[in-house]
Amino acid sequence: MANHPNRSKSNPSPAGNPRAAEILRAREAAGLTQTEAGELVHSALKSWQNWEADGPENRRMHPSTWELFNIKVRARKLLAEGGIAADLVKRLGIYLPPS
Repeated sequence: MANHPNRSKSNPSPAGNPRAAEILRAREAAGLTQTEAGELVHSALKSWQNWEADGPENRRMHPSTWELFNIKVRARKLLAEGGIAADLVKRLGIYLPPS
């Protein structure tokens, strides 16, 4: 699968894996702990810690997990600001753990 968009280092895809620093910045901007961020995307604390750790031995976050995190963070923000109704979030099938 050499031509898979997540495998190519020379041709990065918009749906590519986020970098550790990008994940850290997004989590901190959302005001979440690593535990809360992991719960948001149904992952363990250790997984989140690995995604934020920079180094060749650490696994990269899958693009679908990154997308889910961003969707849920935006949904939480819109919900808190009154920009979206709670029933719409529920109808969309977005599960948001209690904050």
